[in-house]
Parts: sequence; C-alpha cells; structure tokens
Amino acid sequence: MYRGRFAPSPTGPLHFGSLVAAVCSWLDARAHEGEWLVRIEDVDEPRCRPHWGGEILRTLERLGLHWDGPVVWQSRRKEAYRAALERLRRAGLAYPCACTRREAAGRYSGRCRNGLPEGAAARAWRFPVPPGRVGFHDRWQGWFEQDVEEEAGDFILLRADGCFAYQLAVVVDDAGQGVTHVVRGADLLDSTPRQILLQQALGLSQPLYLHHPVAVDGAGRKLSKQNRAPALDPSRDCENLRAALALLGLPPPAEADGAALLSWAVARWRERWTAGAQPAAPSFSASPGPKDCSAR
Repeated sequence: MYRGRFAPSPTGPLHFGSLVAAVCSWLDARAHEGEWLVRIEDVDEPRCRPHWGGEILRTLERLGLHWDGPVVWQSRRKEAYRAALERLRRAGLAYPCACTRREAAGRYSGRCRNGLPEGAAARAWRFPVPPGRVGFHDRWQGWFEQDVEEEAGDFILLRADGCFAYQLAVVVDDAGQGVTHVVRGADLLDSTPRQILLQQALGLSQPLYLHHPVAVDGAGRKLSKQNRAPALDPSRDCENLRAALALLGLPPPAEADGAALLSWAVARWRERWTAGAQPAAPSFSASPGPKDCSAR
C-alpha cells in the first residue's frame, strides 16, 4: 500500500514553496489511492515554534489538503532517535567528534574518526561514510548518484547542542510511519544518498523517491523562510493552488475551482504517474509562481 508524507518545519507559516511540496506529495498519494501523512519536523527545536506548526496544519485544512491519521511531531520522538543512534554506535557506525563548527566546515575530514584528540571532549556524533558512490532512481529526476565520502564526508547524527540531526530523524521517522514514497523538493536531492546509507546501516527499507522542481524568487533563490518568503494570503488560496499545479506541469483549466480543481489535478496526476502510461516528467528544474500568487 502506498503511504506518503508531507514534512514541513515549523520555523514560520506556510509559503508558496512549501505549498508546492504539499500539493505534489498530496497529489501523488491520492492518485495512487494511498495514505497521506503529515509530520511536523521540529527536531531543530531552537529554530522551531509550536504555534507555527499549528498554523501550518490550519492552512493545509483551509486549502483542502486533508491528511490521514495523527500528526507526528519530531520533538516527541527523541527516544526513537536515541535508540537508533545507540544501534549505530554498537555496530561501530557512529563515533564521537570534538570538532567545532569552524573546524568541520565544508567536507568533513574525518579528523576524529579514529579517536578524539588528546584532551578533547566529544561535542557531537558522526556517521563514518564508506567509500564508493551511492545511487538511486528518482521518479522525476532520473538516475542520481553521489560519492558521499568525497562530497560531504562523515556527517552529523547528534549535534553539539543536543539536537538530533535531520538526516537521522527523517530516516527513523519514515521507517516508523511505514512511508513507501517520499515526494519532496529537488533541493533535498543530495540529502538522499546520506539517508540511504543510514537506511542500510539500520536495516530499514528504502522508499521510492520523487524530487519535484522548487519555486524560486526573482533572483533565482529557492523560496524559503530563510529567504523571507511571504506567508500564503488566504484571499488567494485558489490562485496559489493553480500556480503550484502549473509549476508541477499541470496548468489547470480556467473553469476549475475549489474542490473541483483538486479533483481535476488528481486525475491528471494519475494519468502521468501511476500504472499504465508513464510519460516523461517535465524537464524544467525550477520556476517561480506568478507574481499575483505569493511566489515572490
């Protein structure tokens, strides 16, 4: 059975870039007659606020993007992440690191892999990346591979501030929720090989992946809270949905509106992505929404 998810971080209200991710994952789940889960990824507690999580959920409901089952909050799942880290540690697949952020900037050199420097105290825990390339077939982007050791080095599992890293949390949560299909923005494409390494190390199944185009602003930057993307305007809900569908290669007919717009989109998505005809995905990699639909 298909089980997908939308996993926003509550560092601000839902903006157009996040709406594209929500619409794409919702469409794929509904087109496959599967479940669509929502997970609030607030594992980075210093940057997240509970009230933004609630606001995101209310916005999804207002837009007609209803989810299945209870909402999962990462901040309530620390024991699961701790247990996964302990499994890795016992298997020799996690090691303590004393490096500061400045010392570990860029590709990590593996300075602490063979033991902490004399007199140094552990600040974080890292995953020892094996040599070789990690590849997978992405349903939108096609074949993608990466030499994680060469490009990123040993990556963080538990940060110096005590927060579990996104890479570990997302792998544990996808497995815990039985997620079979991960649909998210192309900006996360190069995170996937690291997550595959963790799935293999923990003996977890690997979901199918689809990384869709991301919305960008006039300067070509991804729309994000860090780039001060504006919150969705409730008075433009229909326009925003239409703009999100157009970015995903499904420009809707003028007469489609409200629930009829979502029903039309599910039917079109099913034609493109489910069993039977499998036409090639659109080739563009990023596009802004129209100026009157909060994509600015």
